Amino acid sequence: MAVPTSKSTFASYCKRALGFGVIDINVSDDQADDRIDEALQYFAQYHYDGIEKMYLKYKITEADITRARANTTTTSTDTVDSSVTASFEEGNNFIPMPSAVVSVTNIFDFTNAVEQNMFDIRYQLRLNDLYDFSSTSIIHYQMTMQQLDLLSHVLVGEVPIRFNQHQNRLYLDMDWEQMTADEYLIIECYRKIDPATYTDIYDDIYLKRYATALIKRQWGANLSKFNGVATLGGVSMNGEQIYSQAIEEIQRLEEEIKLTFESPIDYMIG
Repeated sequence: MAVPTSKSTFASYCKRALGFGVIDINVSDDQADDRIDEALQYFAQYHYDGIEKMYLKYKITEADITRARANTTTTSTDTVDSSVTASFEEGNNFIPMPSAVVSVTNIFDFTNAVEQNMFDIRYQLRLNDLYDFSSTSIIHYQMTMQQLDLLSHVLVGEVPIRFNQHQNRLYLDMDWEQMTADEYLIIECYRKIDPATYTDIYDDIYLKRYATALIKRQWGANLSKFNGVATLGGVSMNGEQIYSQAIEEIQRLEEEIKLTFESPIDYMIG
């Protein structure tokens, strides 16, 4: 069996699964490409193998800081009295994100937990209470560090973030006056697998079945426009039956992905 490794070989595989080579599959190449793109989009949205957890590093520039400190003004007009207007300012405190990112879940803390001076409480704790791991219990140290982390969350807090994959913008709702250029952001996110790079995705058994069902639905939709028309050999076209079978297969596969392959529902939160 030829293993599909590209969109073209994958399309050929799906058509052969429908009988191509023995019968004609009345679907154009563009239609097959569209259905494969649709299958890949659905696969990335619901299948845990369609995305990957990723940590992206971003180096803040002077242009980012200048843009974040500026505002965009939007003016609205009252629908009844057009002479009444209002102006709203929106901060440009965002950084552009790659289009493959579907969710941002966390931004790592800006506080420095490594480089400490002698007046830092963590430095003093390690110097006086944790100088010897062989004779000192680490439980007290762990509880103390958890308490310090809790105090940091209460007194300092975390940077609020906003992200929408259709905007491809990560908003950081913080005071950008404290930011300096050349600092790094560590962004925890989920990213779609690129099938052009990781071609093994085309050999996924679920994607094969789902894309084949979508192409079959397209085939049935095309033939339904000529329903009942007899060919030269006396065989009549029955596009509605093919279309109905494809709809049932798609519904079954979409139920299967949500029950078996879907990622936890809270992975998109953040």
